[in-house]
Amino acid sequence: MKAFPRLSHIQLIHLSFASLFFSTLLLHAVFSGTSATHLLRLLSAAPASVSLSCAWCVLVSVLCFYYTRPRPVLLLNYACFKPESDRRCSLEVSENFVRRSNRFSGESEAFMRGIYLKSGLGDETYAPKFIFEDNCEPKFEYAVDEAREGMFAAVDAVFSKTGIDRRRIDLLIVTSGGFSPAPSLSSLVVNRYKLKPGVKTFNLSGMGCSSGLMAIDLAAKILRSSRKSLYAIVVVIESISLNWYFGENRSMLVTNCIFRVGCAAALMTNDQTLRRAAKMELSHSLRTHHGADESAYRAAFQHEDADGYTGVALTKDLIRVAGLSLSRHIKQLAPRVLPLSQLAHYLYSTITSGGDSKPAVPDFTTAFEHLCIHTGGKAVIEKVGQVLKLHDSVTEPARMTLHRFGNTSSSLVFYELAYFEAKRRLKKGDRMWMLAFGTGFKVCSLVWKCLKDSPDEFDNPWMDCIHRYPVTAW
Repeated sequence: MKAFPRLSHIQLIHLSFASLFFSTLLLHAVFSGTSATHLLRLLSAAPASVSLSCAWCVLVSVLCFYYTRPRPVLLLNYACFKPESDRRCSLEVSENFVRRSNRFSGESEAFMRGIYLKSGLGDETYAPKFIFEDNCEPKFEYAVDEAREGMFAAVDAVFSKTGIDRRRIDLLIVTSGGFSPAPSLSSLVVNRYKLKPGVKTFNLSGMGCSSGLMAIDLAAKILRSSRKSLYAIVVVIESISLNWYFGENRSMLVTNCIFRVGCAAALMTNDQTLRRAAKMELSHSLRTHHGADESAYRAAFQHEDADGYTGVALTKDLIRVAGLSLSRHIKQLAPRVLPLSQLAHYLYSTITSGGDSKPAVPDFTTAFEHLCIHTGGKAVIEKVGQVLKLHDSVTEPARMTLHRFGNTSSSLVFYELAYFEAKRRLKKGDRMWMLAFGTGFKVCSLVWKCLKDSPDEFDNPWMDCIHRYPVTAW
């Protein structure tokens, strides 16, 4: 059965007005004992009575709309964790670790070197602590320390910048794709900041690089549905210490070359009175899951290799799956965000295309001033640019973020957002599209509206190097 389309706020007002109007007439007929014919004569002879009924309907409709309308979802501020400079992972540091570990064959070492050189990563990304230790052995304590260090630094910064009392936090969502200890990471945050007993916590795992946007979407749905003013903290972390792969499977060795340390935290609210203090407002969100298709489900897959080493295999089919999933995703997103001219053009091309020809791709730059694309890898960025027919200037922030920070998984879109702010590109009223991909295979979009110009912030992770970007070679 086909679902009814969602009604806009104006349509809801019209529907409420019509329902109340006819309900008023019906009640008038019932209580006055008049027939329908007499009621019609009464309407024509007593316009004042009708006007009073209409005024009453309008008043009740407006009040109903005011008290039932969705609450706004505001991003008060966010922060990105930036490790110390002694944790920088250059090609030299990477090769030194590989040799000291004595766990890889010469062929695997040469393969990883080739992947690194073609990955688009620079020499200032950050690696976990065990990479710099003498024993080169990842342990559980390293993974916990990595998560604790990143989460606490990011959350501390958010509380400091917003001035919000931690006892006012009503909702906490922590997402980590590949590390899920007990007690959970959300419990670790509750314990650290002594959050109130009534705080609602969620701990997400196994959702890949899209989990950051999905956590924001989950927080937004809870905030919109509440009639109370709430504060939500979203913490996006990926502890990669225990996800290091020491086998010989080449599809699994790729993750060693591109994933790096990173964490971000965001403070959100549905309190309308804080609009002036907020940076952005969430306009739309969309999540699509393509896991029903077997190739999409296994495009990025964690399992044991032939020698018993566990790793995440990034298959050769991953880029094709990403492109196909994105094409299906934007078919649902386009009607919500594109201007009418682009929608009409897309509809016309869909109707007239036939045979081997494909419909024209809508120009999403007409709907957004900025595109924040998850920088999962060089090939992923290039595929998104190809599918959406984007100019290199549009994908520049994604490419530069990959170069500076590597793939920090689901937190990377926030490092990319920080790039826009460091470049002072965001202006009040601008619209931004955040796009991320995740294992499974999932695609998630968030559409934001900027509520103020890009501010100068001392803790922006780009502040010490933004003058060197964009780089010409990556």
